[in-house]
Amino acid sequence: MQNLFSEVASLDIRCYHDYGLTEDILMEHAADGMADYIRSHHPRGRHICIVSGGGNNGADGIALARLLHGDFKVSLCLATEKLGEMGQLQLKRAQAVGVPVVDTLSQCDLLVDALFGSGLSRPLSKKYQHMIETMNNLQAEKLACDMPSGLQLDGIVQEHTFLADITLTMGALKKGMFSDAAKEVTGEIRVIDLGVSRKLYEKESDWKLLDLDDLQLPHRHLKDTHKGSFGHSGIICGEKVGAAVLAGAAALRFGSGLVTLISNNQEQIPFELMQSHLLPETTTALALGMGLGTEFSTEELQRLLDNDLPLLLDADIFVHPLFTELIKREQLIITPHPKEFTTILRVLGLADISVAELQQQRFQYVTLFSEHYPEVTLLLKGANVIITHHRRFFVNPHGSNILAKGGSGDVLAGLITALMAQGVTPLQAAINGSLAHTLAAQEVQKNSYAMTPNDLIEAITTL
Repeated sequence: MQNLFSEVASLDIRCYHDYGLTEDILMEHAADGMADYIRSHHPRGRHICIVSGGGNNGADGIALARLLHGDFKVSLCLATEKLGEMGQLQLKRAQAVGVPVVDTLSQCDLLVDALFGSGLSRPLSKKYQHMIETMNNLQAEKLACDMPSGLQLDGIVQEHTFLADITLTMGALKKGMFSDAAKEVTGEIRVIDLGVSRKLYEKESDWKLLDLDDLQLPHRHLKDTHKGSFGHSGIICGEKVGAAVLAGAAALRFGSGLVTLISNNQEQIPFELMQSHLLPETTTALALGMGLGTEFSTEELQRLLDNDLPLLLDADIFVHPLFTELIKREQLIITPHPKEFTTILRVLGLADISVAELQQQRFQYVTLFSEHYPEVTLLLKGANVIITHHRRFFVNPHGSNILAKGGSGDVLAGLITALMAQGVTPLQAAINGSLAHTLAAQEVQKNSYAMTPNDLIEAITTL
């Protein structure tokens, strides 16, 4: 689990005040870290073109050109003649060792974007739009210094944004690199240390990036047990029976000792799943909403939910009249996709926005929800899943487009419900269910378009 920051300028300043470092020292470490990466991934003699802007990101690029010159064929392209103080100093040093400065971009093996980094907070001018478009059209491996130019700290991706294969970001991870749209432009992300360990550079943050090794699987260690020792998941089965079946199968696969589908009708379901018209007395967690439709009356749902069991809500329940009451429950998880989340925000009187507006400001609206409903665990689906509870925030960046298929969300609901049924807290169930969900997708050895929800459930066995 790693810290995420809205900005790192304050962390740089702390290095100056607390550790006696200077802007020049941090810049040298930034350039040296990039040079180390390039040397370990590219043979000497390759052509490297570095495009530098006028600010400190550009100065990082100029320093990098000096460090690589002599071992590689380096071309430095200055996007502007108006260099800041550090840019002028680094250019003087680079010219002293003979780094060639060129006026136009040419074909190269590695293209380094050092135009703006995390300093961009305004729309790009036509000049820079054209420059970035030219850079993107070059057939070269592409490396972004700090952040791809065109990607803003708030996660907004401008129309003309550098398309990086890898981003070497300075000092710490920036939250904006993990918006959904940013996933298209950042490529692989690595952090470069700036003269001190990240443990010293960083401070505590309410925002965390989840790593795959944060996953805690529900392994069984006690020997004197029975099926009831591992919880009983209740899945309320509505009009679309398949959704409940997928959730139930996922719950059983993820360790729930018992799984019961609660339905009004006698459905044809897999033999390993139980079925009941009533809520079993031994139920330890409930899931509601997947494929619900209008199968149950409000009174029937109220009877089923007249308890204090951990509860997961998804899909159809978000437009049900009961939702505004259910949101007040303790031990509650909601797992909306973006369109459903805009409905939730509107129903709760928090915001009336479009899906496009939400996707532009996912962090902002998740924070807004957490401020008003801190007791609720929210899992907002997307290319980068966001989970929040009590104003703590967790981003799962490990999902892929293989999950963009009907039924994937039902599987996720089952995984999370299984963990809650086994006694895991809602927050930890959301974190570990989400990580298992994305890791299972990585385990599916099929073309990106070919995975089915059953493949995903089966892949749980390999984690």
